[in-house]
Amino acid sequence: MITIDYQIAVKDPSGLPEEADLVKYAETAAQDLVANAAMTVRIAEEDESHALNMEYRHVDRPTNVLSFPYELPEDLPPEAREELPENYLGDLVICKSVVEREAREQNKTPEEHWAHMVVHGTLHLLGFDHITDEEALEMETRETAALRELGFPDPYQDDEE
Repeated sequence: MITIDYQIAVKDPSGLPEEADLVKYAETAAQDLVANAAMTVRIAEEDESHALNMEYRHVDRPTNVLSFPYELPEDLPPEAREELPENYLGDLVICKSVVEREAREQNKTPEEHWAHMVVHGTLHLLGFDHITDEEALEMETRETAALRELGFPDPYQDDEE
């Protein structure tokens, strides 16, 4: 079971997935990898996504999803450790307008693209990446399997045409 702290930081929350859907997407991505965990999903405006993307990735534009895996600070006092959720994975920051625009451009339903962003981001929180071809293949295979299980098509099917 994955617990999500769902933070909506956009002026217009219309069209956003329900928290239960986010949980379903994250749990499907994490199955066989982690049993119980917690994470944050923050839905952001373009200015926040842009600032975070610039600060952490040095890319001067907003992006669809940013993943911030959690690492427990070594110097954290014991009493502070007790306040943390057990098995905290980290934070996802998803830009609503970018996801909506990409869904239109890629001829996907908004639900389909939201699911892909949560699955993709959750896998990043679990340590998967797509820097090398081998890593990309493993991550894309997991994404495709999770999305298929959720009833969505392969998000990379058009990449090969």
